[in-house]
Order: sequence, then structure tokens, then C-alpha cells
Amino acid sequence: MKLRLIVPGLLALVVLLSACVPIPNLRNPKFLKDDSLIASEPPCAAPCWRGITPGETAWSDALIILEDATDFENPEVQTTDNGPQVGAQWKPIDGESCCQIYSEDGKTVSLILLQLAPDMTLRQVIDARGEPQYAIGTPGNDDQAIVSLFYPDSSLIVVAFVAGAAKGELSESSEVIGAYYLTADRMDVILKTSSLYSWKWYQPFSAYASDAENADFAITPSVTLTPTEAPQ
Repeated sequence: MKLRLIVPGLLALVVLLSACVPIPNLRNPKFLKDDSLIASEPPCAAPCWRGITPGETAWSDALIILEDATDFENPEVQTTDNGPQVGAQWKPIDGESCCQIYSEDGKTVSLILLQLAPDMTLRQVIDARGEPQYAIGTPGNDDQAIVSLFYPDSSLIVVAFVAGAAKGELSESSEVIGAYYLTADRMDVILKTSSLYSWKWYQPFSAYASDAENADFAITPSVTLTPTEAPQ
């Protein structure tokens, strides 16, 4: 099958929320149930997830890990016609498609993308992992928006749900609905090509909005990538 599941750029959810299409329910209990972000003894530390580490784990080994997992259906592998890139998506048993891995060179995992069931709170994640360094909010509609939280030292991005851009607030009870595990190089590219706020604790969505007027970003793009240079 042709590779169509991995969206170039920062986050598939960001692209989805920014597009002029109906937004599905981001708080989906049929997505992956996974508490490794807050577990006292996780199987491995971010950016490792279930023994898969972007930039280190061979693509073939990652597929074996996913195929051997008793709580997942076998991954659906997708390739591209004009390059070595390969991706795979999977879903929990009796769940909905939620999760993806991707390799830029077809040999080593580059990215893990997880859409999570809304079972963890932001307070739990911060208690377990510490404070993020940066954050940015992406508006969606009257009911749904997200705030992405950046942990550069762990090459990890955590996505929290907010109940709409206009009136929603990021709070300790905000549900965590996504996690992205990256290579250090990919995280570095994101930081050099993005406008992000410093972490300011719990705030109305407007304090983190990507489209806010007079935004006080902590970092702004320092380089511009050509299409061939951008991480895919």
C-alpha cells in the first residue's frame, strides 16, 4: 500500500485541526490505553516506547514488537513509490486506529505517534515527567483544541485536550490525548522552525494560542527548510 498515514511536519493533529474539514472526536476512549508516561517504572524512558526508540530501533525489530503485542491488532504497513520511507499504523484490539510508526530510510524508526484514550491528566504527566519547556496551542472548533507540550531533552511531545479555543483552559485536569516520540535531530529541527511559548503553567487557551496577536513567543524560526530538507 502507498504511504499516506504520516503527515509531514510537526503533528498530524495540528494539521487536522488547521484544515477545513470536520474534526473527529479527539477524546476517544477507543484509542490506545497507555499509562507509560506516568508509570512509576515504565518499560523504558522517552523517547523509548515499549522498547522502540526513534533513531535506534531497526524497523524490522519494531514491527516484531508490535506484531507480538497481545493488545494490538497486527500493524498495517504502507510504503512509498519514490523513496525508502515506510510507515505502519495499528489499533488496539476492539479499538480504533490510533497509532503510527515511521521510518525515513526504511531501516530505522524515525517517529512514533500515539493517539491516546483520555485516561491521563496533565497533572499526572507533569508530576511524573516534570514540567515541559515549551508549549503551543492549536485552535480547532468551539469544542475542541489542543496544546502541545515540548520536552526537548526527552525528544517527546505531549498533547493535551482543551475544550475549544474561545473559552477552553489548560488545567491540571486537562486530558492527555497524544504523545510523539522523536529522534533528537527531528526535535532540533522542530525547535528551529517553530514559534513556541515558554511553559507558563495552567492558563486559558488564549495564552498559548498559535494565532494570538502580539504573541510573546520564547522561540521563533531561526532557519527555513526547503521541501527536500523538511523532516517527512
